[in-house]
Amino acid sequence: MIRAVVFDLDGVLRRFDPAHVAAIEARHGLLDGSIHAAAFAREMLDPVITGRISRAAWVRIVGERLAHPQAAEEWGRHPSVPDAGMLALGDELRSRGIRTAILTNGTDTIRAELRASGIDAHVDAVFNSAEIGVAKPDPRAFQHVLDALDLPASEVLFTDDSSSKLAGAEALGIRTHHFTGEVGLRAALCDAGIPVSR
Repeated sequence: MIRAVVFDLDGVLRRFDPAHVAAIEARHGLLDGSIHAAAFAREMLDPVITGRISRAAWVRIVGERLAHPQAAEEWGRHPSVPDAGMLALGDELRSRGIRTAILTNGTDTIRAELRASGIDAHVDAVFNSAEIGVAKPDPRAFQHVLDALDLPASEVLFTDDSSSKLAGAEALGIRTHHFTGEVGLRAALCDAGIPVSR
């Protein structure tokens, strides 16, 4: 019996418009994809999502790597849009007695971002790698969630839009779903015995 559903955040509960980043690069004469190449290189990403540096420091270093601090600052203010359908699904789960949570590879500003967007009102708990100190797919991140929820792995379902992030959950026996859209997740929840609407 599934008693908790844990969602990834970006690409599942909220979305970013890639055209926004492309516009910043065009405006500042940067090559297409250069901002994300600088920001999401492993040596850049790992320290910020494990809490070793702040988001502000990350954005500053990205600006240094690009040799364009202003472009990095604009990128750092990239707005996100909550997925209304997914938030409604979270509310539906909670109405049926299923606990909901977020597990995200995030920075030290995640909680403030979730408050500002209203997403935090739709989940029971937020687990952020920058606070945990380890990031998905490390099984320790998922074990932290299980311990905090006080549930065995068999009673939790985790969904993420990145299939590579599922491995750590699967290693612990957590049921997983590779998220490609709300319809597919609703079907997977029904298959798991959770009677959500399709």
